[in-house]
Amino acid sequence: MTILNKLRGLVPGGCTSSCENGKKKKKGQARETVEAIIIAILLALFIRTFILQAFKIPSSSMEDTLLVGDHLLVNKFSYGLQVPLPAMITLFGVRVPFFETKLYNAWGSVKRGDIIVFRYPNDRTKDYIKRVVAIGGDSILIKRDVLFINGKPTKTEKAVFKGSYVRGSSIIRDFGPYTVPKDRVFVMGDNRDNSYDSRYWGLEDPANITVPVSEIKGKAFIIYWSWDSVKASIRARRFLDIIR
Repeated sequence: MTILNKLRGLVPGGCTSSCENGKKKKKGQARETVEAIIIAILLALFIRTFILQAFKIPSSSMEDTLLVGDHLLVNKFSYGLQVPLPAMITLFGVRVPFFETKLYNAWGSVKRGDIIVFRYPNDRTKDYIKRVVAIGGDSILIKRDVLFINGKPTKTEKAVFKGSYVRGSSIIRDFGPYTVPKDRVFVMGDNRDNSYDSRYWGLEDPANITVPVSEIKGKAFIIYWSWDSVKASIRARRFLDIIR
């Protein structure tokens, strides 16, 4: 009887019913794992596209506000909804399709003093980070390193003047007067003597002196990690610093 009972429990393929249940359970667990991974990837892509994105500071153009090796988060929800759109880029001389986001349905206006991440006007495949010093309609004038907005000198407590390398160009001490077009911003690095910014971009293309608001990716708001590569040490004091 024992042998008969065992034979009755067999299913095609020589596996018992309990064995078959075990296989189904493993398949169910594998499917759940795959689904969880897919959901996590989609959620991460959603957050990166519409809400937050991490950036690393590669140069000294924003010193002393932002240091080389600072890792920061950019709020992509600050000024409006980032809408994904099909676009084309040139890769190794070939036009390649890809998706990018553009700012639409703006509910928060860009303000003077905001530190923003945006697409570089002369090469939209590159992201830059600078401080907004003038917005649409503003008249800007730089005279002997003093920045005037609408005829008034601005406070320069955030600006420093150190270093002397700006793409091989001589440092621009005087600029303007220039009126910022509507829906565009004029940006500069806090390290005025070592920042390639709106003062210089017009030398490449006069139409690209300023940044279109639609090309802004978001507002930098917090440093979550910082590494000093010169001293090979962590800058613990900069953790969770709010960017101003």
